[in-house]
Amino acid sequence: MPSPLSSVRVGVAALRVNPLRTTLSTLGVIIGVASIVAVLSLGDGMEAFARSQIAGTTALQNVFISPATHDTVDGIAVARERITLFTAGDVADAARRIPGLSAAAVTVSGTTLMDDPRGGRPRAARVTAATPGAAALYGVEMGRGRFFTGAEVARDSAVAVVSDATARALSPDGDAARALGMTVRLRGTPLRVVGVVAPDTAARGLAVYVPLGAGPRVMSAAEAGRPRMLVLKAARVEGVDSVTRATEAWLRRRFGGGTKDFQVGTYRARAEQASRAFLLFKVFMGAIAGISLLVGGIGIMNVLLASVTERTREIGIRKAVGARRRDIVLQFLSEAVAITGSGSLLGLLLGLAAAFGITAAMRASLGAPVHAGLSVSTMLVAALSAIVVGLSFGTWPALRAARLSPIDAIRHE
Repeated sequence: MPSPLSSVRVGVAALRVNPLRTTLSTLGVIIGVASIVAVLSLGDGMEAFARSQIAGTTALQNVFISPATHDTVDGIAVARERITLFTAGDVADAARRIPGLSAAAVTVSGTTLMDDPRGGRPRAARVTAATPGAAALYGVEMGRGRFFTGAEVARDSAVAVVSDATARALSPDGDAARALGMTVRLRGTPLRVVGVVAPDTAARGLAVYVPLGAGPRVMSAAEAGRPRMLVLKAARVEGVDSVTRATEAWLRRRFGGGTKDFQVGTYRARAEQASRAFLLFKVFMGAIAGISLLVGGIGIMNVLLASVTERTREIGIRKAVGARRRDIVLQFLSEAVAITGSGSLLGLLLGLAAAFGITAAMRASLGAPVHAGLSVSTMLVAALSAIVVGLSFGTWPALRAARLSPIDAIRHE
């Protein structure tokens, strides 16, 4: 009685008898797997690019917490005598206790007047007093130098980070690089420039970032007295709702008064739209990849059905000498797995090469920083799906061969 291993050897040996047929069937798997790998890799890269754009240029992932400044009494808004003043300690505690955050900061924004180092009239600038997490919250990309640190905020250091336009206004010859290390005076307060933000064509006017404690010194009294805002950023746009719930629970534990003492705001509707868009994108890309692999699976089935017809007499002889039905099934399934296994390996390499080539062309022609995504999950999906396709489409030909009567099969011409 033949062993299962001998059935596998017979199946693999049969592939070498007709190399052209084997090559054509393997080619279908190669194209199918290459398509699914290329599509998934491109999809991962495009999704990562879209997420980075959303995180860096929009506030969809932000949760805004402002202290309540008024109570409504008899239909009249009455100003509170005391309001919560967020500190750097609150930022550290929120980052430690609220899961799913990528950044957190306390900010207060206003305007200031910047002395012209060339002796001209003072220049108006927007100023943001904040903790270091503001760089990640607002997508601040440094062109030169660095953003101020938590230690500098704690020491209330006289440092500043300026926009590219502000740096050019400070420099004697308009060279932004020369502003690094210079002293900028905001309402008479000297601050050393430790960083220059990368150029932004969409930016308008002059802008300066200063440590949180420097805000009252460089803003007007009315602006400096504004309530500070605590801003938290969810790591993913899908996590905004869970971060909001965790934030409300944290506020109750941290301050005891409950959420009535705070206003918690998000761009919830737009965040949900973005989440649905990502889900639809994944489903669409998966459907395209599935169709490609389905075509390869049909090719495998057709080749194996033709093989059953051509080798009917051989199957009859094997069954006559003691081969069981499961031995015949195993023989043809081993052929299918061998085809899909080799095809998936070559298709994986071809698909990755195509994905990296396409993204390189996109970067060269469009200037978009898009890169193919290479993840373990993509490779596993491609390999497992190829094996599943081989087993699925190879089962019917294998069962058809196993059901043949030995006498009828031997008599077959």
